[in-house]
Amino acid sequence: MRVRNFCAGPAAIPEEVLKEVKAELLDWNNSGMSIMEMSHRSSIFKEIAHSAKQDFIDLLFIPDDYDVLFLQGGATHQFSMVPMNFSSKEDSADYLLTGAWSKKAISEASRLSNINVVASSEEENYNHIPNFDDWNIDSKAQYFHYVPNETIHGVAIHSPPLIDSKVIADMSSVILSEPIDVSKFDLIYAGAQKNIGPAGLTVVIIKKSMFELENTNIPNIFRYSKHSENDSMLNTPPTFSWYIAGKVFKWLKREGGLEKMKQKNHLKAQTLYNFIDNSDYFSNPVRKTDRSIMNIPFTLFNKDLDSLFINEAQKRGLLNIQGHRSLGGMRASIYNAMPIEGVHDLIDFMKDFENKNG
Repeated sequence: MRVRNFCAGPAAIPEEVLKEVKAELLDWNNSGMSIMEMSHRSSIFKEIAHSAKQDFIDLLFIPDDYDVLFLQGGATHQFSMVPMNFSSKEDSADYLLTGAWSKKAISEASRLSNINVVASSEEENYNHIPNFDDWNIDSKAQYFHYVPNETIHGVAIHSPPLIDSKVIADMSSVILSEPIDVSKFDLIYAGAQKNIGPAGLTVVIIKKSMFELENTNIPNIFRYSKHSENDSMLNTPPTFSWYIAGKVFKWLKREGGLEKMKQKNHLKAQTLYNFIDNSDYFSNPVRKTDRSIMNIPFTLFNKDLDSLFINEAQKRGLLNIQGHRSLGGMRASIYNAMPIEGVHDLIDFMKDFENKNG
């Protein structure tokens, strides 16, 4: 039985995609092999990789002066790879602190560069995005880094900041949920395990002019330009994750693209937020203008009931609803693969729980 999986990552994958993978698992297209067994240098896999890359470019309308890389290491690896390439101990970089992931990015970057935290909402437990007028931008910074969607705290910046600097974004938990204007960014990175596919793959969208700014004194494996020159095959890539990502991209195209995803995702989020906001039993701590459409944290009026809520939810087939261990409470991650019916199932359970335990 398939359950409603509200996990923040690794997250649900479209069932249609999983069925395709199942059918091809032992023998891909009469090759006699699984994709997992295939050389990344083979003509078969090269075609799969090329098709996935082109579909991703099509979905996001990525301009020609950008490249797309399929790398290993997760988004966490990018926390250090970005400053390794584009900053140094003699330079500074601007970072916006809006939640747990931007804090981790700052911690890693601080080992390699002088970090200027332009603004922070940490003292308010990351329940909002700091007002832009209060940001302390360093005009000498090598780049500006931010996290448009904080997976743990459920806060989001819905439009890219207008900053006269190189703009770098960790879009792990929001990429492909709606259209974005790639031309507003110089580098975007995203771990796959939210809206793209299985863990183990990280997609990087990088403006080609950034290659000219790279630190050439670091090992090639850490240089974006070297991965680009080798079509993301400088070393053996995560082939199976890349293959499934390609299937997810084709599924998104069949579903109508990112404009259609935007409509579905905003409907799902607004449906759940409306229920929470009109309840005296549940609440969401995030300022309304700064709420995520992907990750929705909420609390019960009595936290002593948290364990019971989680256990009862599991019995109803609603899994991974507990909040992050650092925050507590609950969190519903409603990525692209979660249908509106899953949100309705969750709300129905929340109503029943309140009636029984209110």
